[in-house]
Amino acid sequence: QVQLVESGGGLVQAGGSLRLSCAASGRTFSSYTMGWFRQAPGKEREFVAAISPGGSSTYYADSVKGRFTISRDNAKNTMSLQMNSLKPGDTAVYYCAARTGIMSTTSSHYNYWGQGTQVTVSS
Repeated sequence: QVQLVESGGGLVQAGGSLRLSCAASGRTFSSYTMGWFRQAPGKEREFVAAISPGGSSTYYADSVKGRFTISRDNAKNTMSLQMNSLKPGDTAVYYCAARTGIMSTTSSHYNYWGQGTQVTVSS
């Protein structure tokens, strides 16, 4: 089992940057595929990015490709999401998630979730 805690959210102007972190407990973090999802008010939770257990493979939603970078440090049990060129449309609660198995863009495929961190981008 793994417990996840996000941090790093906040208020930023359009065009700015934020770096989200996800700290994981447990000894088997390196065996999990990790992902970031987000949910804006009144909208369904949507996939943002995913990274393979070893970190060699990543996958991004088209809406963030080229602006966001997902990474992980298995030695420190952490995952990060570097967000650049932020837009008002990126405003949402961001969640980190973990699953056993290959990368997936489907939220129901992830077994473990953090509590979320708010990101607000002002125009």
